[in-house]
Amino acid sequence: MLEHGGNLIKAVDDYGIALAEWLDLSTGINPNGWPVPTAIPSECWSQLPNDNDGLLAAAQRYYQTESLLPVSGSQAAIQMLPQLRAKCRVGIITPAYAEHFYSWQRAGHEVIELHSDEIDARIDLLDVLIIINPNNPTAEQFTNEQLLHWHQQLAHHDGWLIVDEAFIDTTPELSLTQFSPQPGLIIFRSLGKFFGLAGLRVGFVCAETKLLSLLQNRLGPWQISGPSRYIARLALADSDWQQQCQYNLIEQSQRLKQLLIDAGLPPTNGCALFQWVPTEHAYDYQHALSKLGILTRRFNSPPSLRFGLAKTEHDWQRLESGLASLKVEHHDR
Repeated sequence: MLEHGGNLIKAVDDYGIALAEWLDLSTGINPNGWPVPTAIPSECWSQLPNDNDGLLAAAQRYYQTESLLPVSGSQAAIQMLPQLRAKCRVGIITPAYAEHFYSWQRAGHEVIELHSDEIDARIDLLDVLIIINPNNPTAEQFTNEQLLHWHQQLAHHDGWLIVDEAFIDTTPELSLTQFSPQPGLIIFRSLGKFFGLAGLRVGFVCAETKLLSLLQNRLGPWQISGPSRYIARLALADSDWQQQCQYNLIEQSQRLKQLLIDAGLPPTNGCALFQWVPTEHAYDYQHALSKLGILTRRFNSPPSLRFGLAKTEHDWQRLESGLASLKVEHHDR
């Protein structure tokens, strides 16, 4: 199993700080997610999930495409998709969400890690190109023009462009779902990050109907539980909350960026849900913050830290205090 953010139990064991006392900034999940209703209709628990419950229609409106498949989080599709294609050469941007590389390599494909400025020169050698937009963890963003150009080049020889849009909800104009479906264009979306509903395990694959049918047959029925479908439908239809949340997240991300700058840790890049700080001292900084009960996400290549958003004003003050102590330690060296 690959390492992911949110591994609080290990942090509790490593640092001896009680679970409830941690400030978890390691996941990039909206800490103030969509407000889940306390009452769930009883039939959601007693009946098998119903495909005609309105979830698909709500998702079609939100994602601006008719051709999509609900799945048990985009992770389910990430793991299954490599099995739908004969062994081929796959390019993936690096650094990136590691499950993409892992899933294609495990399925026997040749996987090549690329920096974004290498793609144009090497795309003719690829059968599949995987992009995370905005990228995780670097927050690099790609324009519609760039992505559609790469898709067109791949489509000439029946290639695929796969775009993971887990963090794109605050910039919907950058989403390719508005251009879907097209042959060889596959897009992942999720309710885990922007909506803050990672525990629902609800995601969507946008692609041509033929490919979605193949994927659905492999994944099997009842991918999403009845209660999860009910909550996801309501969240996707709540446009007022979505608009306010977009504004709030962008504002909070700027606050996080400024805190990091003030602490002498200026981010190289960021999006609405996290800021990315490359630093040779990533291990030391993560360790120092962890001793204060503040959990960040560390990456080894390149050495870097990803900071998510704080939930409450008390949490923001706690983060500011922790970063201030980090700045003192840095200057004392």
